[in-house]
This record gives sequence, structure tokens and C-alpha cells, in this order.
Amino acid sequence: MGLSYDILIADDHPLFRSALRQALISGSEAQVALTEAGSIAELQACLDQRSDWDLVLLDLNMPGAYGFSGLVLLRGQYPQIPVVVISAQEEQPVVQRARDFGASGFIPKSSSLEGIQDAVRNVLEGGVSWPDASQSAGLMSEQEKNVSDQLASLTPQQFRVLTMVCDGLLNKQIAYDLSVSEATVKAHVTAIFRKLGVRTRTQAALVLQHMELTRAGH
Repeated sequence: MGLSYDILIADDHPLFRSALRQALISGSEAQVALTEAGSIAELQACLDQRSDWDLVLLDLNMPGAYGFSGLVLLRGQYPQIPVVVISAQEEQPVVQRARDFGASGFIPKSSSLEGIQDAVRNVLEGGVSWPDASQSAGLMSEQEKNVSDQLASLTPQQFRVLTMVCDGLLNKQIAYDLSVSEATVKAHVTAIFRKLGVRTRTQAALVLQHMELTRAGH
């Protein structure tokens, strides 16, 4: 009986998901079971159901991800699950930030099938996989470190509420979407503001914006 792995692919592009699926199944001698999620909400639903995944492949540009905040959330809530970032943005600062925020590897979307297979194999075997040029990690600013610590302290439900607040939804819309009461949403918002050290929705949105990919090159 060979090894078997459960891998979660979080990417909103069906074509890329199928390319990943092909790479992982054809390149592995082990049994690989793949589950796909097209948004952060779907990813969280998969993680709510079970937390013993062997690997999460995470696209930074997914709906609801707000740049690196999806990675920070995953590392904060499920530190036992290795996360490999997949991104079409392959600039050095983006790769370095992925490393700083706790990813186990980085797969550029321009990678060959062999490159994807090698990266995933390395991480499943307990290693890491970084593009050659990324060995010197950049230093995080104090502000980025604080923001990532604050976001990592949110529960998955609080994070979901925060992203909805930042998308401009009102409490009653959030309550409807999450099937909870408005009072529950208000309690979440109060707890989120306290954890992030902010007083308004605008300030909360600015915290998430600090995690956007565009800031990585600044």
C-alpha cells in the first residue's frame, strides 16, 4: 500500500485548477485525492469540515483573499497544514512576503508541469520549495508584522465578516449571507475592531489593504 495525500486546491480559475490536477495526479507515485475550492469561503468550508489536509495550494488572487490575508488566516488557524502559494505575480517581493507570512513554498503560475510536481513533492515530504532567486528573505516592516499578527488572531468566521465589511456589506446583509442574526454580526464586528485596534469600518478596510499584493513591491 503506497502513500496517499489529501490536497486542497484553492484557485478561482477552473482551467488552472485542471492543469494543477493533471500535474499532481500524473506526477505522483502516491495516491492523491484532490479537492477544489474557488473562493476563500469555499476553502474555509473545506477546512471547517476537516483539518487533516496534507497540503493547501493557495492562489493569492482569489475572491475574498485580500492578498496575503488568506495565507495569514490559514497559518494562524491551521498551523499544522502546509500552504504553498500559487501566483501569476512572480516578483521577488511577492515571493519573499509569502515566505515571511509562513508559506512552505511558492509556485509561479508560469511553472512547467515538472516544476509544479517537484515543488509539491518537496513540501509533501516535509521540505520547502522556493524559486531559486528567493533565498534571501526580505525583512517585514513592523507594521506588516503587527497587521499579520492581528489578522491571525481572528477566527475564520470573524475573518469572513471582516472581508464582507470591507466589501461594503451592511450588517443585515452579512447576517443574511451567513444565516446568523444581526446581533451576532454586531458582536463579531465589535470583536474584530477590538482585535485590529480600529474604530470604524474604513479603518478595518485599510488593515486588509495592507495585505494586498500591490503593497509587496513598496
